[in-house]
Amino acid sequence: MERTPEETFQAHVSALSSGDLDAIAANFAPDAVFITPSGILRGRDGVKQGIGAVLTDLPNAQWEPKNPKFADDVLFLEWAATADTTHVDDGVDTFVFRDGLIHAQTVRYTLLPSTAP
Repeated sequence: MERTPEETFQAHVSALSSGDLDAIAANFAPDAVFITPSGILRGRDGVKQGIGAVLTDLPNAQWEPKNPKFADDVLFLEWAATADTTHVDDGVDTFVFRDGLIHAQTVRYTLLPSTAP
């Protein structure tokens, strides 16, 4: 039985928290697209490249999903994250799910330096 979009997203969040790019990519379809302002990445290798860049921007991040909105096989997600030396307040992703996998994801955020306590 295939996973629902909600179940697939929860698996993605768990994998993202681990930082394991192979585990993250396993939630994506083999022909997935990962779209950012910098360009379009394709396949699981593209997903690993794109998410690897996000994890590099936000090392050891604490993720804060805000108000996820599911509509059938689409998820609109606003998010924030706090990392060692950077943070994001305005992250926006869109996911398209099919057959228990993520087929497309868009990512957009503004990376800011963390302020010292």
